[in-house]
Amino acid sequence: MNEKKCSGLDAVSGRAVELRFDRVINGVDDLIGPSATGRWLAPGFIDVQVNGFAGVDYCSPDTSQEEIARSVNVIFSTGVTRFFPTVITGSVPDMSGAISNLARAKAALGAEGRAMEGFHMEGPHISPEDGPRGAHPRHCVRPPDVGELKRWIDLGQGHLRLVTVAPEWPGITGYIEQAVRAGVVVSIGHTNANGDQIREAVSAGATMSTHLGNGAHAVLARHPNYIWEQLAEDRLTASFIVDGIHLPQSFLKAALRAKGIERSVLVTDAVMPACSKPGRYRLGEVEVELHPDDRVTLVGQERLAGSSLRMDRGVENLMKLAGLSLTEAVTMASRNPARVCRISNRQRGLAAGERADIVAFEFDDKSKALQVEQVYLDGESVYRRARSA
Repeated sequence: MNEKKCSGLDAVSGRAVELRFDRVINGVDDLIGPSATGRWLAPGFIDVQVNGFAGVDYCSPDTSQEEIARSVNVIFSTGVTRFFPTVITGSVPDMSGAISNLARAKAALGAEGRAMEGFHMEGPHISPEDGPRGAHPRHCVRPPDVGELKRWIDLGQGHLRLVTVAPEWPGITGYIEQAVRAGVVVSIGHTNANGDQIREAVSAGATMSTHLGNGAHAVLARHPNYIWEQLAEDRLTASFIVDGIHLPQSFLKAALRAKGIERSVLVTDAVMPACSKPGRYRLGEVEVELHPDDRVTLVGQERLAGSSLRMDRGVENLMKLAGLSLTEAVTMASRNPARVCRISNRQRGLAAGERADIVAFEFDDKSKALQVEQVYLDGESVYRRARSA
């Protein structure tokens, strides 16, 4: 691959730079003068919770490779270069079939396959209670099973990278230890655990909280409760859905202050209707509806069922709703998920030796509006915004 160059303001460091890259970044040179202005550069965004996108459901074992590829190309337009297709709670055959289908697509597709960095199994070892269970089908919730974990690892062709579990299940610490030994990151989510159970899970190797503040009872004890316990646990990094719907602004601000930017990750929790028109769609075996106000709910209910958020809007929302700087928002969307989910050569930002995953964008500091202009994956241009005549 021939070496390419692009220049702009590094969104993390604020420096005006020129990047030289092929598959990796070969050099980062400081620039002075007009050539250094006009656009911004950042590490490609990383989303570790994507259940579906652009009318495509990753939880279905029957989704075609062509449709998966089409959806990934839409994801590229949001500045995302790496993501974890996420399979929610379902029957044993459906979950096994879904991760196997995704693994085949990853192996067969080109850039679209490389963008699927790993797989996230969100459930089925979660709380069966209404509230913490969220939109996951209750009849498919089941106790932790190391045998099922090992099947996922095999069917995923070694690309299982993240599992979400509830720590209140008997035997969960052994399950967590087995997962961590296999190189799988364990996240706490959809849980009704008490403080001792959360601390035991963390001591066993859990390092993350899945969409903290959601997948919870509508009413909780003032204290203690499982949200406060996870916020206070410094060994846990928390992910947040920042769409202006899942979390009120006050909670988002308080949660980010509690965790600190270094222990916070932006996710979309996007489902099939993301970047689609309002209407009815699927999330695994459940039917969901995208409303005109961008909420996604179970059909006929008010219960949220994932989101229609896109990552570039999530970065904007971190600035608009939480008052973060561009540097902080980009860090939550790139370096932090790379670190906590152990994505190699993506943890140092725009630095020599890192993968050439780059997003170039325009940014209006007054409105906090971000417009993705071009996206590179492994140095290959996978998206360029069309200019109107």
